[in-house]
Amino acid sequence: MFVQVIQGKAKDPAGLKKQWERWDQEVRPQSAGFLGGTAGVTADGEFIALARFENEEAARANSDSPEQGAWWEETSQYLEDPMFHDCREVNLSSGGGSDDAGFVQVMQGKTTDVDKARELDAQMEERMKNLRPDVLGSVTAVHPENGRYTTAIYFTSEAEARAKEKEMESSEEFREFMNEWQAIADGEPKFYDLTEPWFS
Repeated sequence: MFVQVIQGKAKDPAGLKKQWERWDQEVRPQSAGFLGGTAGVTADGEFIALARFENEEAARANSDSPEQGAWWEETSQYLEDPMFHDCREVNLSSGGGSDDAGFVQVMQGKTTDVDKARELDAQMEERMKNLRPDVLGSVTAVHPENGRYTTAIYFTSEAEARAKEKEMESSEEFREFMNEWQAIADGEPKFYDLTEPWFS
């Protein structure tokens, strides 16, 4: 799998959403190898999207198509300082994302040890099913820049996510996991809360 992360400051969130819907209706049917997408705008106007493809070749073919070019030329007017991250390494938890999610939290950060981070996440995946039944799955895209990543976590609802988050604070097992993760974290991660996620 290959993931392209697109982000920037939303000049017009409503306009961006219309463009997302337009892409889904007009461009997606011709995008061979496209697996799905998740996007949205945070309360403070940050736009972020993860587009999943079967492989890098399919993503490149989509980017190079005239239909995609015309769509992006119009869409870019709604974004300030757009950035792209092409991620060749993608890790899924519980099968990946889910269009049934009522809330998606995207986290971006940097780790000093990508292999250790992958190992810790794999160890926690099975345990999380009991600890966090509100989590429907997640997608982690490792950036080409050393140690940087974008993780999208899919929840049943924001209310349930917040309630379970508080419950987790009393879990010794989870605290140990977080301590190990923080030991390999390079700085604090940034969170993007998508309370009205868009799916394709």
